Amino acid sequence: MKNMSYLCTLFPKKRTEAEEPANQNINQNRRTQAIALPQKPQRRPGRVIKEDPHRINDKIRGVMEVRLVGENVEQGIYPFKEAMRIADEQNLDLVEISPKAVPPVCRIVDYQKFLYQLKKREKEQKAKSAKVVVKEIRFGPQTDDHDYNFKLKHAQEFLKEGSKVKAYVFFKGRSIVYKEQGEQLLARFALDLEEYGKVEQLPKLEGKRMILFLAPKK
Repeated sequence: MKNMSYLCTLFPKKRTEAEEPANQNINQNRRTQAIALPQKPQRRPGRVIKEDPHRINDKIRGVMEVRLVGENVEQGIYPFKEAMRIADEQNLDLVEISPKAVPPVCRIVDYQKFLYQLKKREKEQKAKSAKVVVKEIRFGPQTDDHDYNFKLKHAQEFLKEGSKVKAYVFFKGRSIVYKEQGEQLLARFALDLEEYGKVEQLPKLEGKRMILFLAPKK
């Protein structure tokens, strides 16, 4: 039996005609897999077109009448077609500013100028709500003139640069008995800074601190 196996390795069995096409197909599939197929180029994401924040002119749909407001029109309720006619006569746009009102509120304006004014107003509001810098100045109830004048100069600089000043007298231990003296010191401080700032909060005792707030003059 061992000899037969050895002979089979030397003289392999001849393939039949039925087996030959199947083997050719297998080889063909292997060659196909070996060939790297070209990859399709990826599409770039389309540009996002920002929509107008308001409906204007013929984009105002499903509305029978509107309330017109503004300086260049007699305010009141108008049929939508009439409002469009008025806007066309003035060569302006009909802009819906309160879509949830009944009827919707519109203005007749130059829409680009209207958007510009809105953005300008938003920037002004952001500037007003910007974080305010508060500088702290600490006194003791028995601060001498040299130390007082040194801190007064610092406060002047802070107010000039637009910062607020929080001045306080700290009462340590039993020094709270000098609270009237601390109040007088802060009142003097506010008067000496009258040219540079205005009082936002008068001297007020909070715990062991008597606090005064000053804001810069504009």
